[in-house]
Amino acid sequence: MRVLGIETSCDDTGVAVYDTDRGLLSHCLASQVEIHALYGGVVPELAARDHVKLLMPLVEKALKDAKTQAEEIDGVAFTAGPGLSGALLVGASLGRSLAWAWDVPALGVHHMEGHLLAPMLEDVAPSFPFVALLVSGGHSLLVDVLDVGRYSLLGGTVDDAVGEAFDKTAKLLGLGYPGGPAIAKAAANGHPGRWTFPRPMTDRPGLDFSFSGLKTFTRNTVPPGDLDAQTVADIACGFQEAAVDTLVIKCRRALDQTGRKRLVIAGGVGANVLLRERLKEMTEASGREVFYPRPQFCTDNGAMIAYAGSVRLAAGERQALDFSVRPRWRLTELPPIGGVRA
Repeated sequence: MRVLGIETSCDDTGVAVYDTDRGLLSHCLASQVEIHALYGGVVPELAARDHVKLLMPLVEKALKDAKTQAEEIDGVAFTAGPGLSGALLVGASLGRSLAWAWDVPALGVHHMEGHLLAPMLEDVAPSFPFVALLVSGGHSLLVDVLDVGRYSLLGGTVDDAVGEAFDKTAKLLGLGYPGGPAIAKAAANGHPGRWTFPRPMTDRPGLDFSFSGLKTFTRNTVPPGDLDAQTVADIACGFQEAAVDTLVIKCRRALDQTGRKRLVIAGGVGANVLLRERLKEMTEASGREVFYPRPQFCTDNGAMIAYAGSVRLAAGERQALDFSVRPRWRLTELPPIGGVRA
């Protein structure tokens, strides 16, 4: 089965073609970072407008790169949620229209399931079951994964997601948007011991996250007046160390609690080099394995939507001609493959 995947949940326009026999045939991505950097965050209306402009040309390019004609497409998958409603509607409208015009099935894909399954695109992919850490600008989740659609939420954020905390901290330090890469770059020149940042909610049982206090600690740490480069680097370093340590501690707890031997990291924050290093150390020391998608598939992309869609379409899932998007959509609401939850 050959599937066209469309991702427009936020500020990246992604299109890909995935073949269940031959693997990923093409993937195209257009970023809106320059548009939103001026405002220090995503402006929903501007995001939707840019998707309208970019999406169809990217579909044409993805088909061309995959050496695929429209009549060779067997299904269309598009992100139906969660995300920005206007942005989601752009991808859903085009995806459903193409499926109707080509007389093939369509399916709305859960954005976070796309992230969760993104490591399956790699040559060395994890097998079920595993624990997944989904970390991005809008989500911080720990999920016990038995199979596709068989998800149990272990922990989530009670306030800011970790990616959001990176963005807001970068803004406090004048480092620009997006915050994750900016913080990591500045932290490379920082001195870890200058400030001791808290590791929120690690001094109590449980797997939930809270990053608003860490953000507030950063705000209170920033001295008044203009900041010199070394102070910015030291604060960035302290913040990153605290955020990464918190994620590692929670992942270790989740693995211990579930008895799983495999850990999957997905979402934009999963590209953080320090996080990857610390999780590798933790899993190797405890006889476990950690899996990631390649960095370009950590952030939003069409390849993960095409893959997730192909799994469900191949299992017979279909969507009616009418469609809707779900800006808020719990991962645990998804049905398992086959439609029967164990």
